[in-house]
Amino acid sequence: MTDTMLSESLASARERLAQALAAAARPAESARLLAVSKTKPANMVRAAWKLGQREFGENYVQEALEKQAELADLSGIVWHFIGPLQANKTRAVAEHFDWVHSVDREKIARRLNDQRPEALGPLQICLQVNVSGETSKSGVSFDELEGLAKAVLSMPHLRLRGLMAIPAPAEDMAGQREPLARLRQALEALRERFPDAPLDTLSMGMSDDLEAAVLEGANLVRLGTAIFGARDTSRR
Repeated sequence: MTDTMLSESLASARERLAQALAAAARPAESARLLAVSKTKPANMVRAAWKLGQREFGENYVQEALEKQAELADLSGIVWHFIGPLQANKTRAVAEHFDWVHSVDREKIARRLNDQRPEALGPLQICLQVNVSGETSKSGVSFDELEGLAKAVLSMPHLRLRGLMAIPAPAEDMAGQREPLARLRQALEALRERFPDAPLDTLSMGMSDDLEAAVLEGANLVRLGTAIFGARDTSRR
């Protein structure tokens, strides 16, 4: 993808988000675009940064660390880890990321807390919820969500910000909105249960369901191929 193509696709993604927010009668600044840069080279991230994009999502730890080293000169860049997280990768994530969206069990949260360098400040956390009950997907169940939230809130080096989900595909808007609405309602319930917690984030919505997610209150929308083009799976 050329720099011109990237500029056009990023502008298109921003416009799509703006239109979705307007259709939902929400303020233009009430949702942010998270550019999912997994499998994409560092030079594409640099090009997007030059176009004003600051938040980037990565799924693979080693790939992300290599990009971060190459892009260390960029100011204001915010790194989000959004993929499944194994226990043997938590130290690298705790030391090199600003956000983690995929915490779904206390063991992982505890390791991130214990391994987070104090000088970096708290690691921003979203709990991943398995909203569609798929056995192939990561995520805590709705029944176990409050217990996990309570545990994370007790960890001094983590800051629980909200919830994340990757729903099963649905063919129509109503089908897309249903699991996203349940995630929104779960966050509202956590806010009531823990009124002093900074629970302000719904990380949901991708290329196929952005509009539905915005209607249900998403404020961090994850777009990858819509910005960077099709992924080269041979890189993994």
